[in-house]
Amino acid sequence: MSQSAEGETVGAPSEPSRSRLIGGLTRGWHVIRSNWMATAGFLIVSGLVAVAVLAPVLAPYPPHAQDLQNTLAPPSVEHPFGTDNTGRDILSRIIFGTRYALAIAVVVIALETVIGVSLGLVAGYYRGKVDESIMRLLDVLVSIPPLLLAMVIVTTFGINIWNAMIAIGVVYVPMMSRTVRSSALSIREETYVRAAEGLGYSDRRVMFKHILPNSIPPIVVLGTTDVAYALIDVATLSFLGLGIQPPKASWGAMANAAQGYILVTPWPIVFPTIAIAVAVLGFNLLGMGLREVLLYGSDHEEVVE
Repeated sequence: MSQSAEGETVGAPSEPSRSRLIGGLTRGWHVIRSNWMATAGFLIVSGLVAVAVLAPVLAPYPPHAQDLQNTLAPPSVEHPFGTDNTGRDILSRIIFGTRYALAIAVVVIALETVIGVSLGLVAGYYRGKVDESIMRLLDVLVSIPPLLLAMVIVTTFGINIWNAMIAIGVVYVPMMSRTVRSSALSIREETYVRAAEGLGYSDRRVMFKHILPNSIPPIVVLGTTDVAYALIDVATLSFLGLGIQPPKASWGAMANAAQGYILVTPWPIVFPTIAIAVAVLGFNLLGMGLREVLLYGSDHEEVVE
């Protein structure tokens, strides 16, 4: 920690910044707690995050450990979810698969948010030819079925995790851009935005200090809901062999490997499917709850700086 020439402390967060952070977390918790769907979704998502973080502790076996003498075993005390066709413990693989599912979903939503919010802000603020050009480009993406577009991107640039994440992220950009553009078009006409422009503030400052903060609620709602869709798309690509590649533990790849043995024993495909359903349910509940509170609730206030 050091001091500047004016005697100000450098290197430590200021008290106002810390207070704003704590206040923001407190408001966020009150928002979640005020709606039963948001609360239920938050608890499910928190559980998934805990499982992903504590996977090495929670998993009873290494996810790649094989026991060829105990293949396709039914659920038991030794293997609560049974084993797959190579004798790997299904519960352990589902636990480790949570890591890949959440990590990929978060990267996808981050990519969607960065690109989609930027395009939507620019289109909504400048309007005219800029808006028209961006929207027509996005219309091209929307005209292609999302999963088909993701498959084309992955097969064109190579089958690996990173290309799968980029492909799914690109698929979600148009919806985020349209949502932010709609908010920007409305907020741009507000008095405080006009006043900021009249004071000579730069376009960048107006967009990121006045328009973007008031567009956060729909961004949060859409981003949370899109995590659920991203989980489904990631599982689908992995099921088709275009996502996470074996021997990595992936819910979709586990279901794909188990489909040939479904008449012998259903457990290897049932439990990964349930894991996908629970994760999707959690994020959907959280998104729907946040939508009711942030977009239709009476407590939402505009952010004016």
